[in-house]
Amino acid sequence: MTTPFPFTAVVGQDDLRLALLLNAVSPAVGGVLVRGEKGTAKSTAVRALSALMPEVDVVSECRFSCDPGSPDPGCPDGPHEPGGFASRPARMVELPVGASEDRLVGALDIERALSEGVKAFEPGLLADAHRGILYVDEVNLLHDHLVDLLLDAAAMGASYVEREGVSVRHAARFLLVGTMNPEEGELRPQLLDRFGLTVEVAASREPEQRVEVVRRRLAYDDDPAGFAARWAEEEADVRARIVAARALLPSVRLGDDALRQIAATCAAFEVDGMRADIVMARTATALAAWAGRTDVLAEDVRQAALLALPHRRRRNPFDAPGLDEDKLDETLEEFSGDDDPDPDPDPGSGPDGPDGGGGQPAPDEGPQDGDTGARPEAGEDKQPQPSGAGEQSAARASEPFRTKVLSVPGLGEGAAGRRSRARTEHGRTTGARRPKGSLTKLHLAATVQAAAPHQKARGRSGPGLVVRRDDLRQATREGREGNLVLFVVDASGSMAARQRMSAVKGAVLSLLLDAYQRRDKVGLVTFRGSGAEVALPPTSSVDAAATRLESLPTGGRTPLSAGLLRAHDVLRVERLRDPARRPLVVVVTDGRATGGPEPVALAGRAARLFAAEGVASVVVDCESGPVRLGLAGQLAGELGGTAVTLDELRADSIAGLVKDVQGTSRRAA
Repeated sequence: MTTPFPFTAVVGQDDLRLALLLNAVSPAVGGVLVRGEKGTAKSTAVRALSALMPEVDVVSECRFSCDPGSPDPGCPDGPHEPGGFASRPARMVELPVGASEDRLVGALDIERALSEGVKAFEPGLLADAHRGILYVDEVNLLHDHLVDLLLDAAAMGASYVEREGVSVRHAARFLLVGTMNPEEGELRPQLLDRFGLTVEVAASREPEQRVEVVRRRLAYDDDPAGFAARWAEEEADVRARIVAARALLPSVRLGDDALRQIAATCAAFEVDGMRADIVMARTATALAAWAGRTDVLAEDVRQAALLALPHRRRRNPFDAPGLDEDKLDETLEEFSGDDDPDPDPDPGSGPDGPDGGGGQPAPDEGPQDGDTGARPEAGEDKQPQPSGAGEQSAARASEPFRTKVLSVPGLGEGAAGRRSRARTEHGRTTGARRPKGSLTKLHLAATVQAAAPHQKARGRSGPGLVVRRDDLRQATREGREGNLVLFVVDASGSMAARQRMSAVKGAVLSLLLDAYQRRDKVGLVTFRGSGAEVALPPTSSVDAAATRLESLPTGGRTPLSAGLLRAHDVLRVERLRDPARRPLVVVVTDGRATGGPEPVALAGRAARLFAAEGVASVVVDCESGPVRLGLAGQLAGELGGTAVTLDELRADSIAGLVKDVQGTSRRAA
């Protein structure tokens, strides 16, 4: 068994360590979501936590880890007789992003259930994680159907497996811990709210601290067991402190003043529902117990707010989580219940690090992912230098609006999402087939129909149906998939009128919001001056695309063919990486092509490459003025797609795009 990296050997990351320890003290806090860039010890710290968790008593031979003191009356392995228990370390169960539904919730033997009426059940990861830790690395990439199952289990404290009238239920209460890189996309709000706490982590910019990180990691890689032994005493101290804090927790008093501060803080930051108040109360209580106190202080409430509220406050999809600490301090002071409050409260007066606190990153750590407060200068984008009209600074996007669905025609088989029709494991049943591999969704009627003609030959004599494996039929289902929406945006001088570019950015931002909600991957190609560049390679981080769009400057000639060819290259590479994900190309341009020999002809030839490969496309016509050349419409014809004017798009008349794309497409479903 691999020796885990010691928890106490993690350098820095005080907020991360504190949030994990508070959940170890009080699992009722509800878990923690760790957000941050890659290589910041997120997974290392989470895996190390399991070694610090106190042992749990379980009923002997129970596959569902029932508590001997109060066994689950509905346990599939029950009923349990009094006595007979064992102690074991708390488990940390990892849920892979690509896990199947059966692996998560368990599986029923359908053949035995139909023929013998026996509930033969193989437990899944939720059963393994009961009374332990369920860890999801890259939780933002988890498929929607697995997210739904996690939400149900987290809400009810139990897992239900139901197949064609046969059901099994077992307890599933676990500490949910997830890690994610925000650059790869955000979490669904429902799952985000299920995490009690959230922390933002970033690599230190201090050379000495970075040196210590490298030194410890190299020492661990050279001799994991020896390195762990050198930290054994510190690990034992923290483990003993967790046990002591757990024992003290029932004695901690949460006074009315602290409750008022909690309620006022949640109201001031306009969080939805009451879960935030409850989580803050539990976190503040755990903080007091961790510090060895029996009274909750204002500093506990402040630290609890910094951990429990950033991911719950109302914000736009592309805003980074965070709290206004000045507003937080003002609220806490106003409701402190002190007749003579300190006129100059010290925001850093709370406990520091694993011994009691942390707080938000220091101001000199720079903006976090998704922070749109500071924009890079135009020269920092490494855009192609304009060869015609002078470059202009970036125009701000106009107010986004709600769009209707653009979808790729036909029936795909891509990743689960909410855009185009696809064959999926979830959705409405459309037919049946013989299973390929293990059976996941039984089509009962088709199975009975396949088995019925053979009952006499199989010697059926009892009430049960004699079912063979060859009779089983898998239900085929139709749902929705996510697509790759590739934006090809004209940033040349002909688009540089600020009012027009503002409208263009507002339209693209609206489509990005739609892509965010439909769980698409997005990419951004821009062209101007002497060439084109990939401003954002295909990614699930739609907020990154919005940030790049905001900082996009304009100016120069219009190398339309270069933009189309670069987009074609992006699709070619992405097709190798993710062949099941179908693309939708959205070209935002006025249709003009300048620079180089025969620019219009070159653009036409580049566009016909997309048509030949059957790529679904839409051209957003940005031409304005009393005289219009209709070049964007010609480009749409070459692409084999459809064109819509910017005015139609802004008037929320994009509804016709779906019919137009499907009507003009030359691809067969």
